[in-house]
Amino acid sequence: MRCCVYLFHSAPQCSKSKMAAGESGARAPCLSFSAPGPLGNVQPSNSAHSSPASNGASAGATGGAQGATGHSNPQPGRGSGGGAGVALGAPPNTRNPSQASAAQNAPAAATNMTAAATAAAASSAAAIATPPPVPAAPPSAAVLVYREPVYNWQATKSTVKERFAFLFNNEVLSDVHFLVGKGMGVQRIPAHRFLYSDEVQIGPETVMTTLYTAKKYAVPALEAHCVEFLKKNLRADNAFMLLTQARLFDEPQLASLCLENIDKNTADALAAEGFTDIDLDTLVAVLERDTLGVREVCLFAAAVRWAEAEAQRQQLQPTPENKRKALGKALALIRFPLMTIEEFAAGPAQSSILTDREVVSLFLHFTVNPKPRVEFIDRPRCCLRGKECSITRFGQVESRWGYSGTSDRIRFSVNRRIFVVGFGLYGSIHGPTDYQVNIQIIHTDSNTVLGQNDTGFSCDGSANTFRVMFKEPVEILPNVNYTACATLKGPDSHYGTKGMRKVTHEAAATGTKTCFTFCYAAGNNNGTSVEDGQIPEVIFYT
Repeated sequence: MRCCVYLFHSAPQCSKSKMAAGESGARAPCLSFSAPGPLGNVQPSNSAHSSPASNGASAGATGGAQGATGHSNPQPGRGSGGGAGVALGAPPNTRNPSQASAAQNAPAAATNMTAAATAAAASSAAAIATPPPVPAAPPSAAVLVYREPVYNWQATKSTVKERFAFLFNNEVLSDVHFLVGKGMGVQRIPAHRFLYSDEVQIGPETVMTTLYTAKKYAVPALEAHCVEFLKKNLRADNAFMLLTQARLFDEPQLASLCLENIDKNTADALAAEGFTDIDLDTLVAVLERDTLGVREVCLFAAAVRWAEAEAQRQQLQPTPENKRKALGKALALIRFPLMTIEEFAAGPAQSSILTDREVVSLFLHFTVNPKPRVEFIDRPRCCLRGKECSITRFGQVESRWGYSGTSDRIRFSVNRRIFVVGFGLYGSIHGPTDYQVNIQIIHTDSNTVLGQNDTGFSCDGSANTFRVMFKEPVEILPNVNYTACATLKGPDSHYGTKGMRKVTHEAAATGTKTCFTFCYAAGNNNGTSVEDGQIPEVIFYT
């Protein structure tokens, strides 16, 4: 789309004296407005064929201005009443050839009209009847290429697009000028503050400036093109940068796509160079998410890198105290209880970013039962989409089931790939009670532990099941044998009976069926079997 994008470029401004002297430096050429008047407080240009017309009245003044610059028969009543304005001059048989030539070929220096000519251009149609003479171009002026005559040029163009194309880089109706270059090579380029066409040409270097311009001047079509370009070019290595821009420009759809990309490629997005450049609010918006696909120890390391960069931006030494200050509320969003004790001891515990009290409380959380309360979130993140599902393998609940340190175990397989995120377990028959529990999923053939969690849960004495979750989802492949284990410490509990060997879950929205097959787990299993026992519920995502 041909448009005056560079009007709003954020490069440093140059003074007129510097531009006249030809200073350019290593940056792109500086741009300068010729004068202030409408839409950007840019006054009408005094060039030979330049006149803004923002309403019907100014359209008449446009015709007068052209009469003042060399038309012997101005027509004050003609012209467009719309935004861009249409300038109409004298018929060809009444035009003074020498004056028309001077008006067409006048360079930048010819914009210094006399005060009388300026007054004539701004007066009403009646006052334009006797236009002043056109000032001659200075001898040193460069000769411009002859352009199409101004008189009734609209009639020679069949479409609006062609008319706009004619105005491109043309003095006709120009209301702003750029001075580009340096020294003797400086050029004065005419421009107009409107879009010439709906042909869009956007690149990585210009898309953010163009989006800013489209937002500022309310051009929704151009804004949509910019957002679409950003969507097509969204990658893990630029997701954080685009997320910051989407939040800045209030583009919720683009922000949502950026967050989804970060969820799916969290490690790569955190490793990207642009991650440390984001603002604190963007960091908080990401750390709040339950759908990040990365371990908490990696999130902590990334947050420390960001804090170091932020301390430098604030011209502070990257001390632990300043890093903590820079992180602010983001520190509390890192879920330290989801780390292993080894991960915590090797990283956060030695960083000096956490207080001594926080370190002690977290070590107690990892090592003692019952676990003390900590100030950090212990809810597992789940990097999965869709709706949480669960199946129950028992038809009836009874009491009582005792525990002596032996694991309750049951084997199972599924017909399709799923992710198990936790179990539902029975609680005490003696009223509200706290249990300590270790849950595991083991690959049966290799005896490899695929997921586990040492945690606890509180029950209310009812026959309901109580959720116990893994720290991370455990991938379960189709037609592979796995063993679900739960080792409880606590009083006697309820248990299930009338167990089913096969349990099928059907998704309401899609009709997809997930079939579980349960089998007896040989060995010491605390009595749990297909027919009776613990681990009544499996919680999963498809």
